Amino acid sequence: MKNALPETGGFFARDRAMHPPALTPGYKTSVLRSPQRALISLEGTKSEVTGPVFGHNMINEFDNDLIVNYAKPGEMAIGQRILVHGRVLDERGVGVAGALVEFWQANAGGRYRHKKETYLAALDPNFGGFGRCVTDENGYYWFRTIKPGPYPWPNGVNDWRPAHIHFSIFGHGFAQRLITQMYFEGDPLIWICPIVKTIPDEEAIKRLVAPLDMNNTIPMDMRAYKFDIVLRGRRSTFFENRKEGN
Repeated sequence: MKNALPETGGFFARDRAMHPPALTPGYKTSVLRSPQRALISLEGTKSEVTGPVFGHNMINEFDNDLIVNYAKPGEMAIGQRILVHGRVLDERGVGVAGALVEFWQANAGGRYRHKKETYLAALDPNFGGFGRCVTDENGYYWFRTIKPGPYPWPNGVNDWRPAHIHFSIFGHGFAQRLITQMYFEGDPLIWICPIVKTIPDEEAIKRLVAPLDMNNTIPMDMRAYKFDIVLRGRRSTFFENRKEGN
């Protein structure tokens, strides 16, 4: 990601001990997905580093409002209404402006709107489960949505994914994309989820859990959860697609 001003010093060291090993048999799909040969590091090409870039004019009026952005006129998605907000930060705590933040999730019953979804929970005809926004000059983002439900998945006999929201953060080049997940404070499923348990650093897991933010809860409307995303350094948010490098 790029800051508003160019970097003049070295980056803070990353703590790679927080990352899980590629092969974690408790998370069964890692058995087939984990590399079987030594990894090869490749330099990014100029086109990957510099473009193409997303256009800020691609953001529509209700892209950051999942309660209504897929709903029929006059209708809304079903479920617990929540506000998710926070800042995208660099390792010094400086906000990163102009980052494209995308988010997607299951509905209130724990079902995704996807043709290969097999969970028997009902689809909500007024909920698409996807949105996006661009951080402001202080790195701030926010969106309205429905709190997603947990769902079972075919890993173990009775494994359930905690309620979570997926995040994708884009910089200003094609290859500048980071992916993570946000969980909700107080969910007991977090600590028994086979995917979460692959992360060996408890503090890294805690940085994926959004606390309830009563100061920004809207009375008689929706609760708020605060989720800051740190891109680099020792306090970096755990990203699924970045095990090494900057």
